[in-house]
Amino acid sequence: MGWTISHGVTKSRSATTLNTLAQHLAHVLPASDWRTLEPVFGDRPRGPFRVPHNDARQIAAALRRAAGHRKMPADWGALAREFADAAQKAADARQAWEWR
Repeated sequence: MGWTISHGVTKSRSATTLNTLAQHLAHVLPASDWRTLEPVFGDRPRGPFRVPHNDARQIAAALRRAAGHRKMPADWGALAREFADAAQKAADARQAWEWR
C-alpha cells in the first residue's frame, strides 16, 4: 500500500520505504524523540489518519534532528527533511497533517 501525505510530500511512499525510514530514525534518535515519531513511523494504522497540528510541529522538529544526525545516510536524511517540511507546513497552517 502506498501512502499519500499532505502538505508537500511530492509523491506517495510505499510501506517498505516508510518502514526503512523508520528504522533509520530509530537508529539515530534518542528514545524521547522516537516516542514523538512512533505514532506516525512506528506501527502505522492500516487506514488513513490525521496528525493534529501541534503534534505535527513536534514531529517536524524530531525529523529535522534525525535528518541532521551524522549517522543518518544522506538519501534517508533528505527524505526525513521532506517529511519534516510537510509536517511543519501543516503545523504553520494550523491544519492536520493527513496520511491517506
